[in-house]
Amino acid sequence: MMKHERGLSAFCIRITARWRFAAVATLCLTALTACVETRFESPLGDNIESCDIQWKGLWLAENAAREHDDGAFYIDEECRFHVLDQSGPGTPLKPIHVPLNFVHDGGNDYLVVSDAQLKPLVKLDPPHAVEPVPDKSFFFARYRLRGDRLDIYDVDGERVAKLILDAKLEGTISKTSTELHVYVRGNRRQMLEIVRKHDLFTSKPLRMKRSELSVEAYEKALLARQHKEQP
Repeated sequence: MMKHERGLSAFCIRITARWRFAAVATLCLTALTACVETRFESPLGDNIESCDIQWKGLWLAENAAREHDDGAFYIDEECRFHVLDQSGPGTPLKPIHVPLNFVHDGGNDYLVVSDAQLKPLVKLDPPHAVEPVPDKSFFFARYRLRGDRLDIYDVDGERVAKLILDAKLEGTISKTSTELHVYVRGNRRQMLEIVRKHDLFTSKPLRMKRSELSVEAYEKALLARQHKEQP
């Protein structure tokens, strides 16, 4: 997993060729030729937590037949989120810690991460066409966790852009033939009101499942598969 030089969406961030996470994450999606990115001026309200204990464990892409192509993330006993990075097939996994934040409101669960928190994972340019350049910007995703199944819903950038064009949200839109960059303005209270009032998220989630494997056992199985697949 290489650090990308272009600006990417948090829970539309493309990190590997086939892994869609974010999130955090969302939190990392398939490789792209076009990029849709949505950032927010402020975090999602004031009641932000650094841990959801239900996330603990190793999470793999739902399609078990392609787990080793779709990446994995791990939440340790101290409730810290780690992307399991691999520089290339056959190389050891390297955990990269990315702080995630969680918001629970009105029966909905959200992820919040700032561009600064994503620096260990990906290099992000400042928000497009936003002056003055903010010290931080934020990415949101909605999630649903039921037992050992986790669905993560990215922000729908085109839908948010339309809300700005219709003057229902305040923000900035920067669009080219291959990229769409959306920046939503507002304070913490307004951000919470926005997600309560508007459906900002995609209908098709990234689906993950909790694995019974330890990280060590997953790495061993991953390397064995990759070795077997080598020509």
